[in-house]
Amino acid sequence: MPLFTDQMNRTVDIPEHPQRIVSLVPSQTELLVDLGLKDRLVGLTKFCVHPKGLKKQKTIIGGTKNFHFDKIAALQPDLIIGNKEENYQEGIELLADKYPVWMSDIYTLVDALEMMKGIGEITGTLAQADKLTNEISQDIVSLSRRSRGTSVYLIWKDPMMAVGPQTFIHDMLGRAGFTNLVEESRYPELSMEDIKNLSPDFLLLSSEPFPFKQEHIDEFAAQLSQTHVQLVDGEMFSWYGSRLRYFKEYVESLD
Repeated sequence: MPLFTDQMNRTVDIPEHPQRIVSLVPSQTELLVDLGLKDRLVGLTKFCVHPKGLKKQKTIIGGTKNFHFDKIAALQPDLIIGNKEENYQEGIELLADKYPVWMSDIYTLVDALEMMKGIGEITGTLAQADKLTNEISQDIVSLSRRSRGTSVYLIWKDPMMAVGPQTFIHDMLGRAGFTNLVEESRYPELSMEDIKNLSPDFLLLSSEPFPFKQEHIDEFAAQLSQTHVQLVDGEMFSWYGSRLRYFKEYVESLD
């Protein structure tokens, strides 16, 4: 079998043109379909909501951090595709003992584009992946570089968790024109006092993983009179697969 190196620098033996693929990551599931691999995709997670209706056609193998190993075994996969952050180490190691497991590890748009090309290579769809990544690159490069202002981006409510450097969302915030005021890396907890002290132009409330809604906008706005509190589509800032095709259009719609 051909040898491939994934984004965690693991060497993986993968059959040429794998025919039974399990995806453990929603954004990568959508990517596989957009690369023309829907018929080869046999298993996915309960969070794989795109494309609409796909979950009804495939086997659900659990969540991104709790796999049903019996269901995966029954599918007899010849390729499993996961992600370092979204999946859990113990489960991935157990799967890798039995199946070819290719892992992504993504902090920036460049990493995301490399992931798409990597999946294209291991699945025999590199031409489609090249076309997709070129389209995304051109769109995002053409985005206006004007500054929108400073921001704090929240992904969770209790406790309040924000996005910091060394995350994909941080990179995409910059590309959208926001200056992220959170300096602690990854996903630090913040208090309301912390947010007040940062005094961002924008408090961005993500639609996922915590489902912020209008009531939360009202709650924050009542305490942050100098800050514009806005709900944003979390998929647009955090999904690092083919959904990036819509990033430019979404960002421009925020004007």
